Amino acid sequence: MSTQTEVIRRNTVPQIANRKGGEPIVSLTSYHAHTAAIVDKYADFILVGDSLGMVMHGMESTVGVPLDLMIMHGKAVVRGTKKALIVVDMPFGSYEESPNMAFRNAAKIMKETQCQAVKLEGGARMAETIKFLVERGIPVMAHIGLTPQSSHVMGGFKTQGRDEDTWPAHIADAVAVCEAGAFAVVVEGVVEPLADKITAAVDIPTIGIGASANCDGQILVLEDMLGLNPWVPKFVKKFGNLGPMIEDAVSEYADEVKTRNFPGPDNMYQPKKP
Repeated sequence: MSTQTEVIRRNTVPQIANRKGGEPIVSLTSYHAHTAAIVDKYADFILVGDSLGMVMHGMESTVGVPLDLMIMHGKAVVRGTKKALIVVDMPFGSYEESPNMAFRNAAKIMKETQCQAVKLEGGARMAETIKFLVERGIPVMAHIGLTPQSSHVMGGFKTQGRDEDTWPAHIADAVAVCEAGAFAVVVEGVVEPLADKITAAVDIPTIGIGASANCDGQILVLEDMLGLNPWVPKFVKKFGNLGPMIEDAVSEYADEVKTRNFPGPDNMYQPKKP
């Protein structure tokens, strides 16, 4: 008797786009195959974020992340997943100069990683580039509000929209990227009522990070929500506390090595008995 193996199909860009106003979209970042395989069971899409520069490589900001590093981590995440849509960040300096430059680098990311979409930061100022990419077959997720690649211009990682007079500009950014063809938009680090207005103003899903529970979905940096970083922003809830657990395990290992309790009989190989 033959058995049929269930075919797991990866989520598509239209499926994510069609979730506007529906069941909240679940997403997290991931940078390597083994964590991506875990996240893949629960996330609708996974973002290979340029936050990897800070989380994985100890950089002070995302500005120094090179394109090849994004591609390397993107490949790992794609290899480790089967279901989630994979979105890869375009790093600083890889798309701002011109739409043509953005297309060349976005195409390189998609061809080499086999991801399904790219993400780039910026609102109205990037609308022309988003339109250029989408018209040439590159699905784009936009990113507005607190844009980490612009942290030097902003004077740091500052919450956006505390002054209500700035709200129209942020809403205009969201409308611009929507009209340009972005299939979703990350809304980061903005006050809750502004995030709600942005969500109501656009026909594409809003993905909140430090925004509002009323966004169409949420995303967090995986290492932040697992408690691997000693400091996290206010908007992060620690759903785990792995940092101390890892330290306890390493400490125990070091003690057993020093006392010659590791490796033990169960951890060593012996010759065959005659």
